[in-house]
Amino acid sequence: MATRDARERQPRTVLELKIWERNQTLDEFAEDAERFARTFGEAGTVSERHMKRLVAGRKPDGSPVGRPRPATARLLERIFGLSVDELLSPPDTGRQSDSGEQDLRQMLSAARRVNPTVLSLLHDQLTAVRRLDRQLGAVTAHDEVATKIQQVTRLLSHSLAPGIREQLAAILAELGTLAGWQALDLGNVSESWQRYERAKGAASESGQVAFEVHTAAEQAFVLLDLDETASAVELLEATEKRAHRATNRLLRSWLAAAHGEALAADGQRSGSLRAFDRAAALLPGDPSSMDGPYVVLDPVHLARWRGHALARIGEPEAVAVLTSALNQLDPTFTRAETGLRVDLAAAFVAMGERHEAQVHVTRARMLAADIGSVRQRRRLKQLQDSTG
Repeated sequence: MATRDARERQPRTVLELKIWERNQTLDEFAEDAERFARTFGEAGTVSERHMKRLVAGRKPDGSPVGRPRPATARLLERIFGLSVDELLSPPDTGRQSDSGEQDLRQMLSAARRVNPTVLSLLHDQLTAVRRLDRQLGAVTAHDEVATKIQQVTRLLSHSLAPGIREQLAAILAELGTLAGWQALDLGNVSESWQRYERAKGAASESGQVAFEVHTAAEQAFVLLDLDETASAVELLEATEKRAHRATNRLLRSWLAAAHGEALAADGQRSGSLRAFDRAAALLPGDPSSMDGPYVVLDPVHLARWRGHALARIGEPEAVAVLTSALNQLDPTFTRAETGLRVDLAAAFVAMGERHEAQVHVTRARMLAADIGSVRQRRRLKQLQDSTG
């Protein structure tokens, strides 16, 4: 963290000021920047030594430090949302009010530069971090998501163009739901709830019902982890009703499946099976062509989800459904495989097949450790405790 002594002196450049605002040392920022570059495919690199020279703004002989390499300049611009010339300029710190005014002007200027190309870039970054998250887990990707949320939040809060503002809000809602799911997987239930609350606020500002019902429905999984199953059922029933005729078939299929999981958790077998039949009927032939909130649902993932519910309610066919889903699952969905194997272990235990169950427990335990999934480790412990 930045030291108190550093805070008591004046920043020499806007870059130094921005790093102080992140409450980081130069070494900590350099590490974050390197992770950002790896995640989003940037060629730029920085080191603590390099950052010392840049934040000073001048060489030891007093001459201007000069612009960094183009790749490094691009990396810094993407992290801070300011041009490299702005970052290397001296901040106006004569008075606190002047400093605040300059920061406001800079953010208004940055927000005005958000156009369809920038929005497309933000979407690409979100796609990249999702891939990182699903394959390597929240333990690797949650810092990048948190940084992106801060960046988009600042752009949104300074955006004056209605069309752009709504699209930024939709991106922020998507980032918020991803952060909520990551926090839940890492075992931070309270943080997860708050992430979803903020995501719901952003979704409301997007002006699109699809994002509003999606963020609300995602929050129901926090209730399920708290064993508040009746509340989760009520919430998901309400989102399904609101989504009817107002959203596309893919999202309505996803909502029906989520409702089915909650009903299974609440012990409502018939209602759960009907919900999954509804989800299957709604699932479009080409889910990738659907606009709106990002949901992972195709025949394989729907089978995985249905198998989870079947295992919950003790249906013997759970093993066959889950095994088929496992055999067809894209191997990059590491978190999904982890949960699927826990479900299979539970289904085999219910059938008295302890040896088969142990095969999946062993693999699930290894995967959960690799991706840092506290949630799945807890499920494995509960399974172990229940079987003695």
